[in-house]
Amino acid sequence: MLAASAPAAGAGLALVLAVDVSASVTADSYLLQRDGIARGFENPRLVNTISAVPGGIEALVLEWSDPDRIAITVGWTRLADETSAAAFAATLRATKRSSEGLTAIGPALLAAAAAFDHTPEPAPRRIIDISGDGIANFGLPAAVARDRIVAAGISINGLAILTEEPWLEAYYRSNVIGGPGAFVVAVRDFRSFADAMLRKLVQEIAGAGPGDPQMQ
Repeated sequence: MLAASAPAAGAGLALVLAVDVSASVTADSYLLQRDGIARGFENPRLVNTISAVPGGIEALVLEWSDPDRIAITVGWTRLADETSAAAFAATLRATKRSSEGLTAIGPALLAAAAAFDHTPEPAPRRIIDISGDGIANFGLPAAVARDRIVAAGISINGLAILTEEPWLEAYYRSNVIGGPGAFVVAVRDFRSFADAMLRKLVQEIAGAGPGDPQMQ
């Protein structure tokens, strides 16, 4: 059972980055995802956003495909300034792809939510940032997992990559995202991933709503 949100002690935000490594993600596309996230944490705009959060943030990277092949590739790391963000990016760049398999979004969301039970200290805000290029085709339905997680006080935002399924953004809106201010960013292909991920991270870490003028 998912734990309810606990009072703040330490970082102002705990963030899980859940990255799709299912079979539809080619080797080149995987690198565009991994390095795109790393580039985000090297960007001064995101570093400044993180620095403005009291206590900084705790971040974790999780790769997902089949339910039994979900893997944490970068464990909980406190980020508060340029040095810690750069070290996190370097650690991420050094990881290798953990698996290829089916698109089990529901189990991926539950695994991401369970990771919050192991944060060094509880955070007042907990967000899952899930990205992917397909609808769920295996495991617990995504909407069922989403509803359980949101009921526990965790928000879910999505990044839909439309290379395989042009309707994926609508699917994410209906089945994946949830919680106060939850939003989806959609991109046409993996080459647009890095820029979209940067904008998305700035928005969710700053606590900006989808209508924030700076995100238009």
